[in-house]
Amino acid sequence: MLIPSGTAEIEFIVKKSRFIAYACYIESSEDAKQIIAEARQKHPGASHVVHAWILGEARSLFSMSDDREPRYTAGKPVLEVVKGSGLTNILVLVIRYFGGVKLGTGGLVHAYSEAAKQVLSLVRRTEKVSKIHFLLYIEYVFYDQAKKILSAYNTEILREDFGTGILIEGTVPDRGNGGATGSEHGNESEADALSREITNLTSGKSRLTLKE
Repeated sequence: MLIPSGTAEIEFIVKKSRFIAYACYIESSEDAKQIIAEARQKHPGASHVVHAWILGEARSLFSMSDDREPRYTAGKPVLEVVKGSGLTNILVLVIRYFGGVKLGTGGLVHAYSEAAKQVLSLVRRTEKVSKIHFLLYIEYVFYDQAKKILSAYNTEILREDFGTGILIEGTVPDRGNGGATGSEHGNESEADALSREITNLTSGKSRLTLKE
């Protein structure tokens, strides 16, 4: 699934009204609420702080607000543009400073849609890969070889505790079938392939404990 890998911001004027559009990554609805609240604090003189966001792999969670603009003239147009972008876990804010000239229903829809389109055109995109958490307890004799295997699977090591043995805690990308090393076990997930390699390395003395 595609997510924004950074933030973007644009600004333009429509009939003396100033529009500022901002797009960013969010993990949750709470993230969105906090960012919206911060935008209101940063722009106390703004007439409207319109938002639209989408969350989740299925893009089934979403929210929008016209923020006192006429119904469906602001939040909905922004949301439709966000939906069309193919991105998820994204928030788009459009802040308006009223310039004294009314835009009318059609004008508002166009202005808010254009703000969303322009800011999304600047957003960098990346594929979000789920990660599976693992714990591994291994003997010192296998440590160097195990680290090479872990590196080949693009794991992220969170901690290592050295005692009578070594406890390694980390995450491995959950990319589905076909491990990073391209083994012949094509139906294995990457995490399962990693676990199998560690088991083979240690002749069954060590196994990964996997937890999503």
